[in-house]
Amino acid sequence: MNKTQVNVYFSLFGDDFPIDVDTEKLEVTPTETYKKGDLIPNRTTVVRKETSWDLGTGYQGSLDVNDQLQKIVGRLKNKSSIINEVKKAYFLECKFFIVIKIEMGNTPGLFLNKDIIKFASSIEAEFDVDL
Repeated sequence: MNKTQVNVYFSLFGDDFPIDVDTEKLEVTPTETYKKGDLIPNRTTVVRKETSWDLGTGYQGSLDVNDQLQKIVGRLKNKSSIINEVKKAYFLECKFFIVIKIEMGNTPGLFLNKDIIKFASSIEAEFDVDL
């Protein structure tokens, strides 16, 4: 039986910056990184337009997006000052991406609790939801 899946990831991105610096300062290993100009997998001639440091859950069976958000925020919530420092130093933006694969009409709950909203606000992060 196919289950609805949710993937949440946090991304620090910008024109070009040393990804290793983010990893060292945050003391968190990213789940994915890429540099501006890298080829996009499965697209032979399309290149990345920015550099990105991402921390994500990967796709997980879920009917509550908050479960995946908590996993990411839990790893970063005490690092807001470091995130803001890196953003300022390298002119970066940050965003939470929520990607949902709905199966058999089973839509997950999309609830942002106060802690998530407070953390996102402290680092001026946006949310991008893709269904």
